[in-house]
Amino acid sequence: MALPNYPQQSAHDGQLHTEPAPARSNGLAVAALVLGIAACVLFWTVIGGILLGLAAIVTGILGARRARGGRAPRRTMAIVGAVLGALGLIVSAVIVTVGVSLLNSDEFKDFNDCVQHANSQSEKDQCADDYSDDVNN
Repeated sequence: MALPNYPQQSAHDGQLHTEPAPARSNGLAVAALVLGIAACVLFWTVIGGILLGLAAIVTGILGARRARGGRAPRRTMAIVGAVLGALGLIVSAVIVTVGVSLLNSDEFKDFNDCVQHANSQSEKDQCADDYSDDVNN
C-alpha cells in the first residue's frame, strides 16, 4: 500500500517553504520493464530484440537516474528493465551475426547456385544433401 504524498516543509531563511514531494510513480521504470520483457520474448526478431532492447536500456537508465536523484521510486524496476533489455539485445545480436555469417558462407553460396540451376525436385534434393555434407564436414 502506497503512503500518501505530502509536501515537505523546511525552514531555510526563517520562512517556511513548501518543497515539491517526489513523484509516487516512475513511468520510465515501468516502461523499461515492459520493454525489457518484450525484448526477451521477441529476441528472435530484429525489431523485438534489438530495437526494444535498446529502448529498454535507455528508459531503464533514465528511470534509475530519476529514482537515484530522489525524484521517483522504483529504481530496482528500472534496473531490471535495463538488464532484460540488454539480455534481449545481446541474444538478438548473436542470432543476427550467426545468420549473416551463415548466409555469407561459401557453402551456402554453392547451395544457392546449385538450387538455381536445378531443373527437378530430385536435383534440388541432391543440392540439399551436398550442402548438408559440406556443412557437417
